[in-house]
Amino acid sequence: MMKFYNFTLYFCILLLLSKFMIANNKNINNNMFKLPQFKLKGNISIEEAIDRRRSIRDYLDQPLKIEDVSQLLWAGQGISDPTNKFRTAPSAGALYPIKLYICVGNVSNLPNGLYYYQNSNHSIIMLTNIDIRKNIWEVSLWQNSIIKAPIVIIITAIFDITKRKYGERASQYVYIEAGHIAQNILLQAYALGLGGVPIGAFYDDGIKNVLKIPKDETPIYIIPIGKKK
Repeated sequence: MMKFYNFTLYFCILLLLSKFMIANNKNINNNMFKLPQFKLKGNISIEEAIDRRRSIRDYLDQPLKIEDVSQLLWAGQGISDPTNKFRTAPSAGALYPIKLYICVGNVSNLPNGLYYYQNSNHSIIMLTNIDIRKNIWEVSLWQNSIIKAPIVIIITAIFDITKRKYGERASQYVYIEAGHIAQNILLQAYALGLGGVPIGAFYDDGIKNVLKIPKDETPIYIIPIGKKK
């Protein structure tokens, strides 16, 4: 009888633990949005995109498609070599110190909020369900393209990742890498019929506070993107 009681108690504990774990996983999954598969072939050549890309600061008041978000984030930091985990933009020593965040304000089938791009499974993780475009605008010298764009991509970097290998040269390498990524995103935007502009004028501490990123993470670029007028 005692053995049966112990077994029953043990079974009940396992059942409760499993339910707790499932509930937690569900909460995690609710914050993760798997992006649509990116495309490797478009309707515009790379030569045409390079020739016609311009900085666009005014956008139509129309939502972007989640497929556009998928393509833009993949162009910036997507994995292009699953075996070696190489990404779409070059990185000194393949160290990849760059992170991508996206503030969503008007995208079809995607809740507004701030997300982090997780390229390992081509997903975005919701950090907050609040549209923070106005907050970004306020610490970026009130540049209206930020508040008008349906999405704003923010490029940040952890310099220490590269500095461990390259020392004082690391800063130059990280900024070069951020430039590669920004250009990829802007060329992809044009290829999708969208417009964007790279913004470097902002208060670093202000962006850090808005994004609530760690102290060792530095904002480098802000890129508003939307449909061209």
